[in-house]
Amino acid sequence: MKRRELLRYLAITPLLPGQLLSISPANGEPLIKQNSERILPNKPKRIAAILTEYRPNSHADVIVGKYLEGYNQDEMDPYPRSKIVSIFTEQVPENDMSRPMAKKHGVPIFGTVADALTLGGDKLEVDAVLLIGEHGVYPSNEKAQKLYPRFEMFLKITDVFREMKKSVPVFNDKHLSYSWRQAKRMVDISKELDFAMLAGSSVPVAWRIPAVDTPYGIAQKYAVGISYSGLDIYGFHLLDSLQAVVERRKGGETGVKAVQCLEGEDCWAFLEKNKWASKLFNEAIAHSLTKVEGDMKDLVKSPAVFVVDYNDGLKVAAFLLTGLVQDFTIAVELEDNPKPFSTLMRLQGKPHHHFGCLVKNIEILFESGEAPYPVERTMLSSGILDFSLESRIQGHNKLKTPQLAQVSYQTPNESHFCSTGWDEEGKRLD
Repeated sequence: MKRRELLRYLAITPLLPGQLLSISPANGEPLIKQNSERILPNKPKRIAAILTEYRPNSHADVIVGKYLEGYNQDEMDPYPRSKIVSIFTEQVPENDMSRPMAKKHGVPIFGTVADALTLGGDKLEVDAVLLIGEHGVYPSNEKAQKLYPRFEMFLKITDVFREMKKSVPVFNDKHLSYSWRQAKRMVDISKELDFAMLAGSSVPVAWRIPAVDTPYGIAQKYAVGISYSGLDIYGFHLLDSLQAVVERRKGGETGVKAVQCLEGEDCWAFLEKNKWASKLFNEAIAHSLTKVEGDMKDLVKSPAVFVVDYNDGLKVAAFLLTGLVQDFTIAVELEDNPKPFSTLMRLQGKPHHHFGCLVKNIEILFESGEAPYPVERTMLSSGILDFSLESRIQGHNKLKTPQLAQVSYQTPNESHFCSTGWDEEGKRLD
């Protein structure tokens, strides 16, 4: 087993106290056992957490909280290997958790992003950065996008990299930015400064029921996703989830040539007029565990769909149907296959197991120095959402997207979602 493979293994399979790792001389595979010859990779990575705010049930709570108090956030094993060594928060609400949690776990809080990365000194003192620019009091624009300062915080992080002439891996929670230009610029900077970057939603890596992925390298014709909640806040989750399954198609990702947002009766009309959408809609929603019985036109007060046309002919419809469901389901029509691919991406309340699935992938980034899946996935999802919301305010017209048409990338075959869930007490089973 190569060192990089060993680091990946440890990132997704943390050792418990007393457990020891050895390598099988027969096949080179890792063996975990109880003995005194535990083999560890480098020391745990030191992480700077750069946050907008840290309050109960915020993304900071369910990500940073797993580093500080274990995957189940109960101060019991298992824990991620990496350690939070500094925190910066841009806002401190009345129900702030950053100060008491930092005090409890002996983590210093700094007043600037630069100080959090240098621990108040003149050198880069961390091995990786968590950028969680979600939640907090921020304005919205005319497209109803919350103007979280992820781009601005990212620039402050990379300004330190430039000054120190050294960079480390960065994880960016959710979409890179509300702005396509800013999202692309963030990825461009990561390549310019040569550091590994990962971003995106927790939904694509959540527990899937059934625990399956789209066949790798098989052509896809159509895809449908169904979810709920706001067009900006959950529209991204749904688009990122769809992107995670369609990027595996034959030829890899080829880019998006046009998008359109449809609402109200136009949403229902689209579903009724397109047989492929209706077929895949029924296939996807059959996996829902939260579907409300009744006429969906009566249940859903503000239906919406994002329609996405890809360069290679793939067509995707992402439905946001608050009132009908409260989960994420997806179906994909595969070429020369009568049975569509379909699954549920299941989320959990406290302790938010799906964020534990995300942390496992963040740990791969931090431990190996390589992103487990391309950051371009989230860059494209961010752009699709931005232009779809632009379509909405431009009279729901179909918009050509030559900028997104230039995005192409190849994702590895390896899947990174959780294949198991949680027990009756809510503790993770893996």
